[in-house]
Amino acid sequence: MYPDLSYVLHDLLGTEVDNWTSIFKTFGIFLALVFVVSFFVIRSELRRKHQEGLLPALKIQQAASSPLKEGIFNAIFGFIFGFKAPAIFYNFDAFKADPASVIFSSQGTMVIGVIVGALFGIYFYFMAANRPPVPIGYAGMAPEAKAGDIILIAAVFGVLGSRLFSILENLDAFWADPMGQLLSGSGLTVYGGLILAFVAVFLYVKKIGIPPIHMMDISAPALLIGYGVGRMGCQFSGDGDWGIENTAAKPDWFFLPDWVWAYDYPRNVADFYQKGQKIPDCIGNFCTHLDPPVFPTPIYEIAIAIMSFLILWSLRTKIKTPGRLFFLYLIMSSFARFWVESIRVNPRYDLFGLDWSQAQWISVALFLIGLVGYFLIGQGGDSGSKPDYTIPDLTEA
Repeated sequence: MYPDLSYVLHDLLGTEVDNWTSIFKTFGIFLALVFVVSFFVIRSELRRKHQEGLLPALKIQQAASSPLKEGIFNAIFGFIFGFKAPAIFYNFDAFKADPASVIFSSQGTMVIGVIVGALFGIYFYFMAANRPPVPIGYAGMAPEAKAGDIILIAAVFGVLGSRLFSILENLDAFWADPMGQLLSGSGLTVYGGLILAFVAVFLYVKKIGIPPIHMMDISAPALLIGYGVGRMGCQFSGDGDWGIENTAAKPDWFFLPDWVWAYDYPRNVADFYQKGQKIPDCIGNFCTHLDPPVFPTPIYEIAIAIMSFLILWSLRTKIKTPGRLFFLYLIMSSFARFWVESIRVNPRYDLFGLDWSQAQWISVALFLIGLVGYFLIGQGGDSGSKPDYTIPDLTEA
């Protein structure tokens, strides 16, 4: 496993582990890749639907720039940067191990923060004041231009929702260390992020003029490929999102390598020392492996996500009724997640005599929503309207 970049470079180049490159955590790198990949998928689909006449040009109001607002905003950013930079420099070992513990602490240098903040504020104020004026009014904009904003909103609310649902799954740990659990980057719950990000993006696209039903279809393949990339981060870092113990012998029909059947996650980033075993003659901060091995469920989820993405990608131009692609995504993804949860390590809830995890209960709900939605939305036939997709000149509106 590769807890951070230093372990990757160690295997490739033979450099020392836990050096300065350890600030780049493996899971964080893959999480960034999730949003990069999702951005390109969403932008591509926004462009396609716009060109096919399924999405109208957006009517965006342009307002005069405010040098004072830009100056204040950048002054705040500069202050935070100047305040925290010395703390990071003088506590670099702690920052390498857990960046959040240093960034969100009260450690910092007030004087440097004020100086850097003032410089930032003055510079950006005069830069904005000398910028050529933007025509005030309305302008036409292609929907794909908003792909970055959509991804940013999904990222912020997705991470927030993931963290909140993870806390709900582990309330005992939260009450024992509230701030530590709130600021922790580990233990993100996918369904929590999906639900909160869905609500936030739904409200945003409705506000700017993109029909939410089309945005749901656009998001479906992006969610699948993003999920697959995110699970790669879980697998390569060994963050604890693995399955239950698997001591059974690999069956004859299982043609894949042994590590796909059962894996011990050497150098995993999760704090499983009490359950795992120390790796002999290991150098570095991450020197445990699981004994006995477990089902490597992230590998299964990666494979399912990629195959599901390819299926939806091939169907996106064939399914004409808006919304059906999204409901098909709900059916496929929730069914797969329910199955994987049966062999995953997660808290269980005994309701109605069923010992299921939180994710399994949500999977059942989403599966039913997807099933009902897929058939009900098709009763009206092809409800996709084709508005004028040209970009009008609205500056005089």
